[in-house]
Amino acid sequence: MHARRLDNLDALRGLAMVWMTVFHFCFDLNNARILQQDFHHNPVWTWQRTFILSLFLVCAGVGQALARRQGQSWRQFGKRWGQIAAAAGLVSLGSWLMFPHSYIYFGVLHGMAVMLLIVRLLMPWGQWYAALGMAIIAIHLIAGRALSAWASSVSGIDFDAPALHWVGLITRLPITEDYVPLFPWLGVMLLGAAAMQKYLAHAVPPTGERGQGWLHRKLTQLGRYSLSYYLLHQPLMLGLLWLAGIRA
Repeated sequence: MHARRLDNLDALRGLAMVWMTVFHFCFDLNNARILQQDFHHNPVWTWQRTFILSLFLVCAGVGQALARRQGQSWRQFGKRWGQIAAAAGLVSLGSWLMFPHSYIYFGVLHGMAVMLLIVRLLMPWGQWYAALGMAIIAIHLIAGRALSAWASSVSGIDFDAPALHWVGLITRLPITEDYVPLFPWLGVMLLGAAAMQKYLAHAVPPTGERGQGWLHRKLTQLGRYSLSYYLLHQPLMLGLLWLAGIRA
């Protein structure tokens, strides 16, 4: 079955990709010392990263709710999931070559692969998506550090150990170029899925009609190739900077 696409969803994903490209280009210029910005602590950049990542994860959650409505099989899910997991491996390899001391071992694609699998497995209990999503975000914001300290003192589980960084209940940020753990980001994806479920329960889903306007159409087209674009945009930008005599 050919999945019907929501143009607005693809356009939103395309917008996130354009924003991400601008952000990464500034990051590359900063590495080349053309800009002088603190991408790890300056709220101008840290909040941008939060919003960009949230857009991607909300879109992923919305997409999973739509796939459930359309009866997506495990085979169809597995094919797309395998592409994301393979892309995550390529990101790790590429980042290790560029940043051997801070390579990406659990970035956005790694996190998305695990989160998508969890959301898929939780589909029989989809009515709890919103509550679970809010609980995950609340635990991270309110009690993340306390829970990590409690687990360490009571059970000896150290969430700051590299093997458990993917959970996200840490007391200090790991040294890596990108880090997207389950807490709180799984909560964001679950909220996206919950919002789409509520929409589908009260409205007839659009069948993919073209949106109005040139910009909307271009963003929609871009949003349909998000994974390929994600993998290629940084090597392309770095290559262009190299041709311009700039080493990032």
